Amino acid sequence: MSHALNKSFVHRQSAHCESGVVSAMMTHHGIPMTEPMAFGLASALTFAYIPFVKMAGMPLIAYRMPPGAIIRAMQKRMGVKIVRQKFRDPKAGMAALDEQLAQGRIVGLQTCVYWLPYFPEPMRFHFNAHNMIVYGKEGDEYLVSDPVFEGPVRCPAAALEKARFAKGAMAAKGLMYYPTQMPSSLEHAKLIPDAVRRNCRTMSYAPVPIVGIKGIRYLANNVVKLGRKNDPSLNLYLSHIVRMQEEIGTGGAGFRFIYASYLQESAKLLGNHLLADASKQMTAAGDEWRRFALQSAKMVRGRTEMNVETLAGILNTCADKEAAMWRSLRVV
Repeated sequence: MSHALNKSFVHRQSAHCESGVVSAMMTHHGIPMTEPMAFGLASALTFAYIPFVKMAGMPLIAYRMPPGAIIRAMQKRMGVKIVRQKFRDPKAGMAALDEQLAQGRIVGLQTCVYWLPYFPEPMRFHFNAHNMIVYGKEGDEYLVSDPVFEGPVRCPAAALEKARFAKGAMAAKGLMYYPTQMPSSLEHAKLIPDAVRRNCRTMSYAPVPIVGIKGIRYLANNVVKLGRKNDPSLNLYLSHIVRMQEEIGTGGAGFRFIYASYLQESAKLLGNHLLADASKQMTAAGDEWRRFALQSAKMVRGRTEMNVETLAGILNTCADKEAAMWRSLRVV
């Protein structure tokens, strides 16, 4: 069975899947939006060191808000009405997708990267919160706009079903979503300051020591503690931090650069020089995160002598730069 394609849909490559899907959906439905604007309006930037959630036996380190936060912000803050559906029966979930495609809709899906055959094998891992857009079907193949790829791709029905209904942490349970009503326009003069304030609260005033600026310093202290104890797991720990920062999704520095782009775009829209200055500060913070990753990798591989105080110093510099930036934005 074949469905007519949504020929008006235009694929857009992006740095991060969820913000890419939201920006593509908004643009397709008549509200032009860049990926950084989608990310920034959702106040999606954060830092969290979560020791009670493990990835490969190591603490989860997050550089953005949890999966789904940007999509929820699209609904709550931008005035978009969205239908979200989950399914117990995979066959029912696939039939519901086909039904919406037949009506000419583009449909967002949450999937597991591991079961998507168009991903090169070295890039596949068990991550259940990868977002994409399906915009058509030809024969037994779905036409997929996966934001992390340069162009549209195709996915066999059996593989897509497996990816939608994979078990494990953050299981999607076939989640699909699509807008049913859009605002006529966005009030950037109201939305941007509100989004900045929300993000400032998260990063500067989190009530727990493992979130925001305090969380970055918490991580720096942990690195020093392991080094001073000559803990044999130090190399593994540093490798994990770097992997979470640079390889899982967009990475810590990558999210800082996306947010810097949001601030720069917002500065132009509102004519606000404070936002433009803050954009430069956030870019500098992103550069420090990259420097931390590079130095950690060199030390783990033995190319540079291990020095945990140096690494902790870079992390604290990241915290200092981000803290100063948020302070500068309090009057926005």
